[in-house]
Amino acid sequence: MPDDFVTKSLFDSDELVPPQGTDGPCFDDTDAPPFEVAIPPIRLVPKEDREPYLRLALIGGVGPRTLAALVHHFGSAREVANATLKDLGKVSGIGPKLSTLIREGTQSDLLELVQQHCIEHSVQILVPGDCQFPRMLLELENPPLFLMFRGKLQTNDSLAIAMVGTRHCTSYGATMAERIAKSLARQGLTIVSGLARGIDAICHRAAMEVGGRTIGVLGSSVTEVYPPEHDVLAEEITSHGAILSETHPFSKPKAGVFPQRNRIISGLSLGVIVIEAADRSGSLITAQHAGEQGRDVFAVPGAVTSRMSRGCNRLIRDGAILIQDADDILEHLGPLVEGIELENGARVSHPAELQLNEIEQSVLQCIESLPTDIDSVVLKSGLPVSRVLSTLSVLQMKGLIKRPSSRTVSR
Repeated sequence: MPDDFVTKSLFDSDELVPPQGTDGPCFDDTDAPPFEVAIPPIRLVPKEDREPYLRLALIGGVGPRTLAALVHHFGSAREVANATLKDLGKVSGIGPKLSTLIREGTQSDLLELVQQHCIEHSVQILVPGDCQFPRMLLELENPPLFLMFRGKLQTNDSLAIAMVGTRHCTSYGATMAERIAKSLARQGLTIVSGLARGIDAICHRAAMEVGGRTIGVLGSSVTEVYPPEHDVLAEEITSHGAILSETHPFSKPKAGVFPQRNRIISGLSLGVIVIEAADRSGSLITAQHAGEQGRDVFAVPGAVTSRMSRGCNRLIRDGAILIQDADDILEHLGPLVEGIELENGARVSHPAELQLNEIEQSVLQCIESLPTDIDSVVLKSGLPVSRVLSTLSVLQMKGLIKRPSSRTVSR
């Protein structure tokens, strides 16, 4: 890999297709030895385990799969943190090198340094199970181990739309981004984007200009904004929403971080809008994550002669929903946005005919009127657990199913 990959390809170019080995979790456990049993990610951290959990989550070589396997083996994060090298070596998939890394990590003062940094910079840390941790992220196949944020997260931020696009937008792309972002923000939807140059920045600013909310998802830490010229924009966003990241302030830059953070952008949202995108744009990675998460993918069409519209036109050709304005999006989302009472007293009122995609239809057919175990739905549908969980959330928001308990669903 060339030395300038991070500074050139990742930061300054639209061509963000990640190199081999960087498309998994950004915490370096994608190459860990396979575990004997597929362990689901951690979706709830008990209060008494919060400190040892964070201590483990901050270790550079420990990602979602590794941490889940460790907690599954030992029973709690506290027991993992207290484990000896010999104990750690008994865990399937944990070799001597990783055992040493974990043991040294639990003995370091990194957590204390991070906590002090957060106090000094008004940063809050969230772990799965905290009331402010975005619920939709918990249902991802690889949810963030933790989130750090500045600003304010609200319950109604679950009514969010992601807007992404090229850093080198045309006047057409800029106009469409501003128009759609303002219209959606006026209706009470939170605009989620990546604080990058071009389309991202336009969407953040447009939402704030009409008094709306916006969330910026960073690949860097929330106290080290990239690009540097967006420091002021990031500060403005904290007064109209939040900036957040799964990267702590003392972590070293990694090539896979920026493409990987895109799963959070899509995961926070009901759908992803791609405004302008070249053939190999990083925005297409966000669209790919959205599809894998069961989210809707929308695309603004452009001239076939425009290089910056090739990605969008290809998305539409491959099944993305063509949109021309905000009403197209609201009409498609239908019951997800109809009549929702917002914290500012406004009400979204765009009634529409209910629409289900193929996966939603498939999952719905597996659910009966009596409470059905989620494991049974997974087996019947033949879909990955993460896809079923995200689809169940959408079906529940559309009013088609109920959740009698955390493990069952019914019509």
